[in-house]
Amino acid sequence: MSSKKHQNDDRSEEAAAAAELVRLAKEQGLALTGPDGLLKLFTKNVLETALNEELTEHLGHEKNRAGPDREGGNVRNGTRPKTVLTEATGQVTIEVPRDRDGSFEPQIVKKRQRRLNGVEEIVLSLYANGLTTGEISAHFAQIYGASVSKETISRITDKVIEEMNEWAARPLDEVYAAIFIDAIVVKIRDGQVANRPIYAAIGVTLAGEKDVLGLWVGTGGEGAKFWMSVLTDIKNRGVRDTFFLVCDGLKGLPEVVSNVWPLTTVQTCILHLIRNTFKLASKKDWDALKRDVKPIYTAPSPTAARVALEELNEKWGKKYGAIIRLWESAWEEFIPFLDYDLEIRKVICSTNAIESLNARYRRAVRARGHFPTEQSALKCLYLVTRSLDPTGRGRTRWTMRWKPALNAFAITFADRWPAAETY
Repeated sequence: MSSKKHQNDDRSEEAAAAAELVRLAKEQGLALTGPDGLLKLFTKNVLETALNEELTEHLGHEKNRAGPDREGGNVRNGTRPKTVLTEATGQVTIEVPRDRDGSFEPQIVKKRQRRLNGVEEIVLSLYANGLTTGEISAHFAQIYGASVSKETISRITDKVIEEMNEWAARPLDEVYAAIFIDAIVVKIRDGQVANRPIYAAIGVTLAGEKDVLGLWVGTGGEGAKFWMSVLTDIKNRGVRDTFFLVCDGLKGLPEVVSNVWPLTTVQTCILHLIRNTFKLASKKDWDALKRDVKPIYTAPSPTAARVALEELNEKWGKKYGAIIRLWESAWEEFIPFLDYDLEIRKVICSTNAIESLNARYRRAVRARGHFPTEQSALKCLYLVTRSLDPTGRGRTRWTMRWKPALNAFAITFADRWPAAETY
């Protein structure tokens, strides 16, 4: 109780101090924000006070309070002006105290430091949200009245390359409930500007988290051959099994997956099948088709689904033969979905999880037009991934209710579920 009262007292004192500052600013005609506002003045005073306290600790005595028996002759030696870029108030000019022998190493604003902590994170956040280096530079000039060159912004974002490489090679979990794969196309200038696929994979961990497993730059159109190298890389980083691999109907992928994880079931995205069904039909028939297609993907078993498909064929086959061929060609990758209960079906029915990630990727690359190199494209997408997770690992909580699905997976795949002592 006393601790809580103490916290409340501290907050009351802080609120009173803030109110007093605002009152004084109004009396003196100062704006709260802006080039000469209260916030900038307050930031300047706080930084200078902290620097003077650091120097006092370094010298061992207050200003003009050195004892006659002090060791050494090091004393204060005036100040020098320095302009730093702050997160909240833009550029602030401060007076940095000096000592006579030059041994003072300030910590709150280090020597040669021009940006205070937090500015780099703003740059990375803006870059991850799709702003170009030129737009970020203009943003700082407009909002903070600060000049940050495009070259400086590039250097800040380049700092994450080593971190990105470590992330791309990090060990992964041994087992995932499902892995979702997809690719987006970006423009990369390599001699000439060309479309290049960047492959992404998301794993659903057994704790119910979405784990972005990695990003890989391909050489041509999305295909099973390149996915072989992607899945092999994932396996080499420690993934010995996944119960499902969910994709958008890639030809040849089941054979590739069976070479990497023999027990894994390849599942085509059900929502893609449904969407493509309506793309092949006239809009006036959508309501009727919706009723006739639903019995296929909600069927209790593959046999019941086949009966529903035959009924769909009898009713719509002559008018929409392409719809029947669509379902027939995807049938082998569609029916695994029907062998599992509702909770597991909810997890594996759609690639929406990775499509929502790709939507964020597309927003980030759209403003850039094209990238000069593969590395710059990967850097941009990695920063988007990093922004999803404060730890930088690219993990986020699954948005759906996970516990029922987790229990269903644990029962259905009990023989492949990792033992508690190894997971």
